Amino acid sequence: MVRVCSMFSQILGWFPRLEFDAAVREHKAERHARGFTCWQQFVAMLFCQLGHAQSLREICGGLAATEGKLRHLGILACPKTTTLSYANAHRPWQLYQSLFYKMLERCRGEALIQGRGKFRFKHKLLSLDASMVELCAESFDWAKYKQTKGALKLHLVLDHDGYLPCYAVITEGRTADVTEARKIRFQPGTLVVFDRGYSDYNWWLELTRGGVNFVTRLKDSASYGVVESRPVPQGSGVLRDEVILLVSQREAGPEARLRRIEVWVEEKNESMVFVTNHLKLAARTIARIYKERWQIELFFKALKQGLKIRTFVGTSENAVQIQIWTALIAMLILKFLKLRSTFDWSLSNLIALLRQQLFVHRDLWKWINAPFQSPPDPEPDLQMALPLQFAQHPAA
Repeated sequence: MVRVCSMFSQILGWFPRLEFDAAVREHKAERHARGFTCWQQFVAMLFCQLGHAQSLREICGGLAATEGKLRHLGILACPKTTTLSYANAHRPWQLYQSLFYKMLERCRGEALIQGRGKFRFKHKLLSLDASMVELCAESFDWAKYKQTKGALKLHLVLDHDGYLPCYAVITEGRTADVTEARKIRFQPGTLVVFDRGYSDYNWWLELTRGGVNFVTRLKDSASYGVVESRPVPQGSGVLRDEVILLVSQREAGPEARLRRIEVWVEEKNESMVFVTNHLKLAARTIARIYKERWQIELFFKALKQGLKIRTFVGTSENAVQIQIWTALIAMLILKFLKLRSTFDWSLSNLIALLRQQLFVHRDLWKWINAPFQSPPDPEPDLQMALPLQFAQHPAA
């Protein structure tokens, strides 16, 4: 029988040590380090996410209780809580950001192989949104939000090829969503979908001039003039399909023309109004694109409920950044497993079951494809035992 290391060790094998050490040198992350390496810190923080450890004591205690299996993880001894706490507070979180984007490249390659697109158009479909991470104002006094509350905001772009987070940035809670969105550079031909929190007409015009398409909701208070009314297919649920010009952009030229689409939604028993700068796609397709935006909401839900991102094991800004970036790395690991698996996993179920199997010595890919199948029985030892014969020597 082929022997394998623990599932956690097999996951860590996706982060080559030479590549990891190069990133450590690039960020000078081990400057003034005394014995406790960045690899040990990374193993501990990834265990915090996948093992759902609630505190530094649980992280260190959980690793210490693995019955001598730490060598398979590339570390010789379990870290102390004070050592891990100091490393989280002082070592640069940018190291974990670089590890996130390296893992993203691996996941993108797998997503391209799978090719699970829902739409026929060739545009790269992205969702843009932000989510608040609430903090205690007394413990996290650097994260000012309101007088009695602290908060951070995680801005995220979700690639719908594999539903992978392809861009992330963490800001203070008071940062407006559209302020950070303006800093993102999308490739021409990309189709971005976002909600009404990004209603900035000048930014919409910048996207159009840059060759970027978008789909969003139009506010009820928006003032516009109708340039053209298009025919609506019977029985499609589309009530109106109009080309409009916003009142504030009448002098911006033909690039300011937008498309207003009103669709009746049976599930909500109401009509919804969408706006886009894409003038060719079918009106029903535009409505389906906006419905697909719900995937980024599901991503935030899985991130907050399944991983360690609501409570933190450190109170400094650097420690919080490290923990959030490690959560994003863990989410990429889960997405990669889900992409390659032949089993129909839900993300929440995968998170829960993998947590129980981290230190089980079993082939990861066999388990991920058949999680409820018993492992094969070990092969019998084919070596025959030699009989012990004691010869009787005659007395001298």
